[in-house]
Amino acid sequence: MQTKSDSNNWRPVPGPTTSQLQRQWLTRPGALTQGLRGLGCLTLEVLSETVRCARPEESSRLSLPSGHPLWQREICLFVSGVACIVAQSVTPLAATHGHWQALKRLRNRPLADILYQDRAILRSNFEFTTLRPGMPLYRLTQAKQVSSTRRYARRSVFLRAGQPLLVAEAFLPALWRLAKDS
Repeated sequence: MQTKSDSNNWRPVPGPTTSQLQRQWLTRPGALTQGLRGLGCLTLEVLSETVRCARPEESSRLSLPSGHPLWQREICLFVSGVACIVAQSVTPLAATHGHWQALKRLRNRPLADILYQDRAILRSNFEFTTLRPGMPLYRLTQAKQVSSTRRYARRSVFLRAGQPLLVAEAFLPALWRLAKDS
């Protein structure tokens, strides 16, 4: 059940202001990194890896009590040196000692390296939003750009042996320029 604080305008379809190109990328199934590699040389920068308490919207989405300890990883994906995606993944801290322990060993490799190698991992449907100040992903986009254009994001939950991993990805305006030119 979603609470009012969880809503943050996350919805089951991309918003009406998205272009056809944006909708194609936002709803792209499978590994996002595979599509990005088609645009140029893909590199990843780890922005942070830390233990923290679950925010109310994460608790709701992960079916955990508010304040539950989480492992968080924040990254930026670059295509040919241009920041295109910032992402945040969170899972219960205990899961990083069991079913999601590979998360702590990824270093500068994309999460897709483990998510799409195991057929037992299930993925929820995407949810979409337009980022606004105050949203955690908005802060990450601020660190990588100065543009005031709309920033779209998607999120989904991966399940491995009942252990959730919430992955949220924000699409930076530079991606739309690269994708349009390809």
